Amino acid sequence: MSTHEETVVHHDIGESPEGEHRSIARPAAPEAKASLQVRHIIFVALLALALVLPAFTKNFVVFQLTQTMVYAIAIVGLNLLTGFNGQFSLGHSAFYAVGAYTAAIMMEHMGVGYVWTLPVAGVVCFILGFLFGLPALRLEGVYLALATFALAAATPQILKLSPLEHWTGGVQGIVISKPDAPFGLPLNQDQWLYYFTLIVGVILYIAAANLVRSRAGRALMAIRDNPIAASSMGINTSLYKASAFGLSALYTGIAGALGAIIVQFVAPDSFTLTLSIGFLVGLVVGGVGWLPSAIFGGAFLLFVPNIAENVSKGLSGAVYGLLLIGIIYVMPSGLAGFLQMVVSKVRGK
Repeated sequence: MSTHEETVVHHDIGESPEGEHRSIARPAAPEAKASLQVRHIIFVALLALALVLPAFTKNFVVFQLTQTMVYAIAIVGLNLLTGFNGQFSLGHSAFYAVGAYTAAIMMEHMGVGYVWTLPVAGVVCFILGFLFGLPALRLEGVYLALATFALAAATPQILKLSPLEHWTGGVQGIVISKPDAPFGLPLNQDQWLYYFTLIVGVILYIAAANLVRSRAGRALMAIRDNPIAASSMGINTSLYKASAFGLSALYTGIAGALGAIIVQFVAPDSFTLTLSIGFLVGLVVGGVGWLPSAIFGGAFLLFVPNIAENVSKGLSGAVYGLLLIGIIYVMPSGLAGFLQMVVSKVRGK
């Protein structure tokens, strides 16, 4: 056993490497086990509800729920970067656009099945995110935000360039055919895409949750909390930061590919800076550093602008801003912090 591994063992049993006992505040094992069981029960219950929901809702509502899950996948990716690694990004609409165009080009120009476009979109966006993350290692805070801002602002204009028009369709974009349910399943197109997105979303969520609990996830959070201390512990901060950018871009690219398949259309003006800001708003509203918050952030990103427009079409932006201010005032730490406060008060009673 190496010296590093011995240190970890000592820390786990409550001893310092020198053998001195120390007090570690940790929840009792039965309480932690019960809490984990409750989480599993809630997850299974929500999953069961999601499985039966399309049978009792209209196709348009099913389409909206599917789009909510797509946004949630993108927000999970942003959460891995910002919530768990501490890097700020305003450029995720660019990765969403790359994923969407990858799927559209493969389906319409190459005749590739829609299922196979997702891993390709993920790999392409991972490479682009990793490469972007390398020079961004020298940037932090507002400077990193400005670099990602520039990426989001430039992407729609790049997609309109004449040399790329044969592939991207220029300003007119690309129309995609909506796939039918396979194997003769008794589902219409919207219902099948709902279940397909749900399957992909659950897989990606479980992967993200396992990553956060793994050694790599602890390294990402250590870099977020104290980069100098993490580096002194032997963590390759440059590699982990660039990898976090790549992994976040992978999630967002897959979300973009799913979004293109669902909407059946991609165009440069669909991926403006507003979308990047929307992802960030959804992350903050749901709760930074809490993976389940993504579904609430996705719902906020899709439904609240529609609610604001129904209240007043001429002042929809003002209504949206007031709603956002009200939510942040009531839940300054997002839904995650609000729920934690409620649970603490209930236990206190």
